[in-house]
Amino acid sequence: MDRYIRARYQVNQTPLFRMLSEEQCHEIYLAALDILQRTGAKVYDEESREIFKKAGCWVEGELVRFPAGLTEWAVKTAPSKILLYDRDGNVAMSLQEGYTYFGPGPTNTYHRDPYTGERRRPVLSDTENVGRVCDALPNIDFVEDLGTPTGVTDTLADVYAFSALVRNTRKHIVHWGFDIDQYQDILEIGAAVAGGLEKLQQKPFFSLYSEPSSPLMHSREAIAKAVFAAKNRIPIVYTPCVMLGATAPSTLAGTIALGVAESLVGIVVSQLIREGSPIIMGGVYAIMDMKTTVFSYGSPEFQIMQAGIAEVARHMQIPVFGTAGCTDSHTMDGQAAAEATMSILIAAQSGANLVHDVGYTGVGSCGSLEQLVLGDEVIGMVRRFMRGIPVDDETLALDVVDRVGPGGHFLGEEHTIKHFKSETWFPTLINRMRYNAWRDEAGGSTMGERIKQKLHYILENHKVPALPDDVLQKIDEIIARAEAREAGKKKRK
Repeated sequence: MDRYIRARYQVNQTPLFRMLSEEQCHEIYLAALDILQRTGAKVYDEESREIFKKAGCWVEGELVRFPAGLTEWAVKTAPSKILLYDRDGNVAMSLQEGYTYFGPGPTNTYHRDPYTGERRRPVLSDTENVGRVCDALPNIDFVEDLGTPTGVTDTLADVYAFSALVRNTRKHIVHWGFDIDQYQDILEIGAAVAGGLEKLQQKPFFSLYSEPSSPLMHSREAIAKAVFAAKNRIPIVYTPCVMLGATAPSTLAGTIALGVAESLVGIVVSQLIREGSPIIMGGVYAIMDMKTTVFSYGSPEFQIMQAGIAEVARHMQIPVFGTAGCTDSHTMDGQAAAEATMSILIAAQSGANLVHDVGYTGVGSCGSLEQLVLGDEVIGMVRRFMRGIPVDDETLALDVVDRVGPGGHFLGEEHTIKHFKSETWFPTLINRMRYNAWRDEAGGSTMGERIKQKLHYILENHKVPALPDDVLQKIDEIIARAEAREAGKKKRK
């Protein structure tokens, strides 16, 4: 109970951080509306163009211009809170203001071998390992594949990856697909696991992913996926990958406005299909490094724009897909740790909701389980930072201070026993040992060595409860039908 009545008393539950003011967020949002009405976007899917035309958009061939009022209606209709579930049907994440969750990214071209360190093409066993490692790490909240598997039918790599993940993790999965046929395969696998499509819709344990092409182009596959998700009541991430100075203006504000406009096209079509359809806006906002031409994941501008889009999305009251825990470095070194840590902290402080790409290395080309394990440790530290400083009678501890008095100590106090575990974060990898203990007991290990040890322990010991045999059989049957379909397509060609 408070000792007195406090007038005009404000409480900070988390550390304060703002990249943009509310006025600036609104100005960027209005600019995005202006882009869609004045410039428009190319939409290469006939069904989507018809949907837009019936809603009052101006359609000239593949170019669609969107009345600002229609776009604003869609933003207000889209949900500001989306519940995502795990494989067991438990609420895993609540995407809403003030809640941030972390996971790896998808579709890397290369994978860093967890034992040899070799940079090689991913295979299906790597996807299985990603699922199990994510399942074991306490600060990783959802799962993506961290590399497109090779060694399977090329046009079904997405379906095989989803099958591998759903067998090897209980956590929520965010997954991509080549086209609608593969999305249907993934949906059927999800329904088999959930016990039917309606149960899956009520408690979706996976979300779909789609990506327009900057600037302002929405391929048939990209926009059709948003339509598919809305029709089937499955959450979808609709996120552009905009590159400042290349596929977007060379200014931060212009790049964010363009990216918001691209996400808005997906939001509009999803709400026209079904009001309240769960959709998560993007994205991945980076620069093109003018020296190397790479899409940089470690630049300060990357962090600034990630904070900016998170704040604009919060202003719009739509959940946002963030990016963090990644690095431009090609190996586990100081650069990798610094870039990952900075991005994770900024993602949390800016309020991004579903933050992916933990484990990305080599300017996004290579998935690394070592980087993922590092990211898990950093996320734990950042989450403690974000809890801030609770201030009340219990935490001020005036009675305890008075009881101990000058020259005493607090080690034996009940108050200390009660609070030290919750007030203090305990690392699993970061070294706090005294020098002699570190040298003699820990063998003078480096952070990189400890990360490998933890990773190898998980790979060799962590077990995920198996799906029932009848569910596994259904998944195999779905994949077999998909293989026959793809084989038929090849014959027809």
